[in-house]
Amino acid sequence: MQTDGDLHASRRNFERAYQLAVAASDVHAMALAALGLAGLWVSERRTVSGAAQLEARLQQVLSLLKPSTPLALRVRARLAAETDYRHGEHGAIMAVLGEIRTGPDPDPVLMAEALSLAHHCLLGPDQVRLRKELAAELIKTSFVTERRGDLLMGLLWRTVDSLADGDPHAERLLGELRDHLAERDHLAIGFVVSAIDVMLAIRAGRFDEAEALVASCAKNGAAAGDIDNEWWPGAQLVTVRWYQGRLAELLPMLLDRVHSPVLSSVDDSSVAALAVAAALSGDRRTAASSLAALCGGDLAQLARSSSWLVTMNGIVEAAFLLDDGDVAARAYELLRPYAHLPMVGSLGITCFGSTQQALGVASLTSGHLDRAIDHLRAAVQHNLALAHWPGVLASRRRLAQAYALRKLPADADAARRELDLVMRESAELGLGGVSGRPESGPADTFAHCSRVGRKWRLTLRNHSVLVDDSVGLAHLAVLIDNPRQEIRAVDLVAGLAALSSAVGDQGTAHPVLDRDAIGEYKKRLNRLDAEIDQLESADPARAASAREERDWLTAQLASAAGFGRRTRSFPDQPERARVAVGKAIRRAVVRVTEANPVIGDHLGQAVRTGVRCSYWPS
Repeated sequence: MQTDGDLHASRRNFERAYQLAVAASDVHAMALAALGLAGLWVSERRTVSGAAQLEARLQQVLSLLKPSTPLALRVRARLAAETDYRHGEHGAIMAVLGEIRTGPDPDPVLMAEALSLAHHCLLGPDQVRLRKELAAELIKTSFVTERRGDLLMGLLWRTVDSLADGDPHAERLLGELRDHLAERDHLAIGFVVSAIDVMLAIRAGRFDEAEALVASCAKNGAAAGDIDNEWWPGAQLVTVRWYQGRLAELLPMLLDRVHSPVLSSVDDSSVAALAVAAALSGDRRTAASSLAALCGGDLAQLARSSSWLVTMNGIVEAAFLLDDGDVAARAYELLRPYAHLPMVGSLGITCFGSTQQALGVASLTSGHLDRAIDHLRAAVQHNLALAHWPGVLASRRRLAQAYALRKLPADADAARRELDLVMRESAELGLGGVSGRPESGPADTFAHCSRVGRKWRLTLRNHSVLVDDSVGLAHLAVLIDNPRQEIRAVDLVAGLAALSSAVGDQGTAHPVLDRDAIGEYKKRLNRLDAEIDQLESADPARAASAREERDWLTAQLASAAGFGRRTRSFPDQPERARVAVGKAIRRAVVRVTEANPVIGDHLGQAVRTGVRCSYWPS
């Protein structure tokens, strides 16, 4: 059963075998059963009591075996690996592996098991090259042991290593592994392959497909009885929602999941995801607490596990949202040696794009704008090489933000170019409209826009900013006031009342303000006059604001009137309107970003332009 990857059934039978061996005082059978109970992977026993029970059994059988036997060395190798993994180390298992290699007559089965165990303890970003060597040696050894499981494990490790290294030929290795599984399935390794499929769908920007594959992957994990099924589907859903701008939706799930006793002791990615989700939801206390828990006395002490780069990416993003320059600066120092790597999580089950992206965001947070731009430019190119299309768009958005904040003479045009590319590439990839969005959500996931005299106030959660009036901001105000509704660009140009016109009506001309719009403006003027009279003595500040709005409306009515007080018209040319509105909105987003990066980043992700425009908050 273990050979076929049915971990749940094999554990059940090994437990029964262990009890029978104890009753029969059969030390050899006790050792084999204890090794079987340890499982295919390192650290399959995640609870404190489960891990302690396994360690006690292994130590007991080791004390009963002759130290020089291959079986005793197998038990020692497993004990070393379990201890190393729990502490994020690899010295003990590498020492045992060296002992096996230098022995007078190395046992091939013992060698294969030790190679796989050592590989599992070396999953941090520092050991990519060594892992590849171990995987290659395991594949060679499998032809000596003639055990199919050894070959499959060697191919899996080689595939995982290539994905973690950003190898452009990684999918060739994955294809070879698939061919072997097609001949005869292996439930546990098949579960990992199905998880990699989810990651590849996310990279391709196929979010609907990825979510369907998450469900399929979870079924495979349950069938195999793999302990990682407790978190992998959640981690993959976090990745999908991250790129959809909807991570805040997962806050309740993350609050529950971070305390699960079956999470790996060296995997902190769920805590990092919680910090980001809480910050996005406006829960700064939970976000700050989670970030502080991750940083501890020194961020450098965080375990360098297979999820370390993904965890660091979450730390950088949370620091950005919380404006914590100190944490961002420390994270930058730690990430800098791994700029060439993709941020791949666990056994290739998720990917957040190039590490250059995290370095760029860390630099942005700590105020190093020139450096941020260099890293984000590199992130765009690296994500293109990875074919990580959501990552490309994310890097372009942050690059536009960095340009907007730096404010060199050519930076405003550069920011607009990046945003133009985001809009165009989103449309080409079909990523502009994400399916499955909720009909309604928490109020603090929406931006709000209100006029304050000659300025506009934009608010998002605990962020607020005043921005001067412009054509683009007027368009943004309409979109924000009508969330999740598509509005034609020609209607935005024509005036607010044109929103009620039929979608299919393609007349030859639209009034700049039609009669209904003029009527609505006049009604608003009458209401403002009444408010001014009431507020004049009670609240002078609000009265002054109302007078500013009245003056603005009066100016709008005047500008809408043509010769003989006839309403002026705007030629109905959808393409011209699309270009004009798109440019105006992107200029406005750049100006908002300069004033408040958090609100600007939100609008950059949530606002869609084209022949039809819309605002899709999470």
